[in-house]
Amino acid sequence: MVVVRTWRALATALLCAAGLQATPDAQAAEYAQGIYILGTRGPLAGVTPPPGFYFESETWYYSGNLGGNRVFQGGGVVAANVKNDTSAEFATPVWVTPAEILGGNLGFSITIPFGTPNISAGAVLASPRIDRIIGGRERDANFNVGDIYLASFVGWHSGNLHWSGTLLGVVPSGSFENGQLSNISLNRPAIDLSGALTYLDPVLGYELSVVPGITFNWINPATQYLTGTEFHLEWSASKYLSKELSLGLVGYYYNQLTGDSGSGDRIGPFKGRVTSLGGQVGYTFKLGEIPVSTNVRFFREFDVRNRFTGTSTYLTISAPLWVAPPRAAPEPKAIVAKN
Repeated sequence: MVVVRTWRALATALLCAAGLQATPDAQAAEYAQGIYILGTRGPLAGVTPPPGFYFESETWYYSGNLGGNRVFQGGGVVAANVKNDTSAEFATPVWVTPAEILGGNLGFSITIPFGTPNISAGAVLASPRIDRIIGGRERDANFNVGDIYLASFVGWHSGNLHWSGTLLGVVPSGSFENGQLSNISLNRPAIDLSGALTYLDPVLGYELSVVPGITFNWINPATQYLTGTEFHLEWSASKYLSKELSLGLVGYYYNQLTGDSGSGDRIGPFKGRVTSLGGQVGYTFKLGEIPVSTNVRFFREFDVRNRFTGTSTYLTISAPLWVAPPRAAPEPKAIVAKN
C-alpha cells in the first residue's frame, strides 16, 4: 500500500508538472500578491491631519482562490488549486511634524503587520522541503510578524482640495520561512511611490479621492524570485449624511507592468491584473474628548488575471494621541501716520 501511495503521488506530481508547463494560467508576483495591500487607502486619502501624533489600527480579512490548472508560487513552493484566507492586523503610529516642505506638512509613519495567512493547496508541484510529499494536499496556517513599512509623506491643502505624496519603504522582518506556504512576510525589499488627491466639500458633504502608485521590488534573497514592477490605483466617492456618518463607493485597480524573473522563478514572467468594486461606511464618535474615526470597506474582485479572485474587508480605527495647538495669529503692527 505504501508503494502504491508513493507511485500515485509521483504520478500526480508528474501530471501537474506537465500541466504547469502547458498552461498559461500561472500566478504573477511571488505569493500572487504585492507588498502594497490593495484597498488600504480610500476616503480622505489625500487629507493630512494637523501636526501631532496619531494612531491607526487596521484589521484586514481576505478570502480568495484559484482553481483549475492555475499555478501558485510562494516560499519556493509551486502549487495548484490554492485557496487563501488571510486575517491580519496593521498597527500604525503616525507623526505629522510642524516642519513644512514647499508649504506642505511633513510626516512619518511606521506600520507593523501581524496575522495568519491560511493557505491550502490541492496539489504541491515542487518544494524546497524534503519532508513534503510532492503531489499531495497541503495546508499551512502560521501566525507571525510581517515586513515593516516605513513611510514619509508631505501633504498640502487649498480650499476643498487636499493632496499628498508618499515614499514607502518595505524592510523584511526576518520572520519569512522558505518552503512554507503561509508567510505574512513576503521577504522582498521594495519602494512604493504614490500620490493622493481628495476633493472634500464640507458644505454639500461630497468626497472624492484617488490614489495612484507604483511599486519597485527587489529580489527575495531566500527564494531568488524577483517580482516585477507593479501599478496600483485606489479610489472612493462618498456622501456625508451628517458630520459623523458617510456612505460611498470604493474600488481598486492593479496591473503588473513587468514580468517576474530570477533563478527561483519556476512559473515564468507572467503579469497579474485585478479590478475591484465595493462600498464603505464611515462613522466618527467621541471617546471622552478624543474623536475616534471608524471605517468599514468591502471589495469584490473581478477582471482578474494571474492572481487570486476573492473579497477583501477592512475595519479601520484611528484617533489622535496629541495634536499641536494652532499657531497664534501674529499681532497687527501699529501703523504710524506720516506727516
